[in-house]
Amino acid sequence: MIFSSPPEIVVVTGREQEFMARDQAVEIGCSCRIIAEPVGKNTLPAVYWGMQEIEREHGPSQVAVLPSDHLVQTGPLYSSAFARAENLAEDYLVLFGVKASSPHTGYGYIRPGEGLEGGSRVQSFTEKPDMETARRYLAEGYLWNSGMFLFSTTLFFDECRVHAPEISEAFTLPTEEAYQNTPAISIDYGLMEKTTRAAVVPLEASWIDIGTFDSLYTALPKQEGENAVRGEYLGIDSSKNLVFSDHLVITVGVNDTAIIDTGDITFIISRDRAEETKEAVETLKERHDPRIETALTEYRPWGSYTLLEDGQHYRIKRITFPPGRRLSLQMHHHRSEHWVVVNGTARVTLDGKEYLLRKGESTFVPIGSAHRLENPGLIPLEIIEVQIGDHITEDDIVRFSDDYHRAEK
Repeated sequence: MIFSSPPEIVVVTGREQEFMARDQAVEIGCSCRIIAEPVGKNTLPAVYWGMQEIEREHGPSQVAVLPSDHLVQTGPLYSSAFARAENLAEDYLVLFGVKASSPHTGYGYIRPGEGLEGGSRVQSFTEKPDMETARRYLAEGYLWNSGMFLFSTTLFFDECRVHAPEISEAFTLPTEEAYQNTPAISIDYGLMEKTTRAAVVPLEASWIDIGTFDSLYTALPKQEGENAVRGEYLGIDSSKNLVFSDHLVITVGVNDTAIIDTGDITFIISRDRAEETKEAVETLKERHDPRIETALTEYRPWGSYTLLEDGQHYRIKRITFPPGRRLSLQMHHHRSEHWVVVNGTARVTLDGKEYLLRKGESTFVPIGSAHRLENPGLIPLEIIEVQIGDHITEDDIVRFSDDYHRAEK
């Protein structure tokens, strides 16, 4: 089995997550390539673009396609599955089927067919079943559909031209135009369920898709009462709960429940109904609720900010800059800003003058002033920013110069 070096890894993400992904790659010392989709169009366009970029840079290749929300135990069993998949990938589109350990209703299933060396042809795909059907699938040797693949770029593009020609045609255009023209479709519906050249390799390594609160509970370490907690929690006569919050959560007589507090939304759901989370999300989308698109913490190429309070004529943020990062040189037409350093040292540029601010010091940026904030130190810079004005939005930015080549707004 041949492992990829960091420069051979391509991460496909959304523009909202691009800068967070870049910071996380730096944190783990991985010099991988990160590309951001202009707009999300489900998994097949994302995979197609990533495969296209890999073949353009490295020529025809075998590519592992791995979702970011899976927790997989690497080791001999994992390596063995990929070695078997490599032997099949020139002739088949290979996916990995997890050997089911229980009748799970939250996963799709694969029915293996004709045997191959190291795997099987795919006889059929099935949707998420009810419990009775899931028990039958388990007894009949069906596999969980992991959503992990190994593809030859040559075969992948050949099969897309046959079964997803609209995708292939769209990606003959530049990226922005490609995403305007491509349909939104999953790789399962758009390709894998249509091709006659799908093969499945059993994966016996520990695998969890942490895309639901229930699976996230399974993956996390447990505290007293088998509660999985991120934050501060007091559970009285409460057990098997998943709790995520930045402030104290107290429960009395609550069991098997997910309690997720993001600061602007508190979501509570029985863990056995975790699959219904999407219904709540769809309801918020129908109401055009802005909280479904934005979080309290936003990531930017220079760092991140967390919204602490938002009023009619003011906004308060906690802003964090990693070492060496800085804002664009910019100005605002409708708001002033007050900066207070709470950690680290800041270099401030204000109307052509530069000076340093240290912990506990502050400065004022009047409306219309050209300004920039920078972290010249070796530790993260953290400031509190108070914006005051009649029109406080992220659109009120005029950039004069920018390290990250963002268009002026």
